[in-house]
Amino acid sequence: MLEQILCIDDDPITLMLCKKVISKSSFSKEVITAQNGEEALHHFNNLKYHNSKNTVSKKPELIFLDLNMPVMGGWEFLDHFTSSDYDEFNNANVIVLSSTIDPEDLAKAKKYPIIIDFLSKPITQPMLEYLKKKIEP
Repeated sequence: MLEQILCIDDDPITLMLCKKVISKSSFSKEVITAQNGEEALHHFNNLKYHNSKNTVSKKPELIFLDLNMPVMGGWEFLDHFTSSDYDEFNNANVIVLSSTIDPEDLAKAKKYPIIIDFLSKPITQPMLEYLKKKIEP
C-alpha cells in the first residue's frame, strides 16, 4: 500500500471518484487532490519551503494527472515538475489519466521518464489492481 497519492484534475466528480476507488481498494493510505497543475506545484512548494526541519511531511509516491485543465494543464505541470526545482520530488511516478487517448499525447508522454502509464478515465478497481502489479517491487 502506498502512503500518499496526489490526484490532479479539474473535475470535482473525477477527484471524488478517485478518492473513493483508491480508498475502497486499499491502494493508498491517503489521497490528496489538486484542481490544476498550478495548485499541485503550490503543494510541492509548500512541502519544500514551508515545513520546518522537525516536521516530516509525506511526499506523494504516485500522481494521477489529467492533461486538459484550466489555469495550468498537465503538460505544463510536467515541464515544471521535471525541472531541477522539483528534483527532490521526482521519485514520484506519474500516471496520466485522460478522457481521450490521443496518439500524439502517447508519443509526447514518452519524453517524460516519470510517466509510467497512460490510462483512460475513469479510474477503476481493475485499473488499480493492474497498477499494483506494475509499481510494487
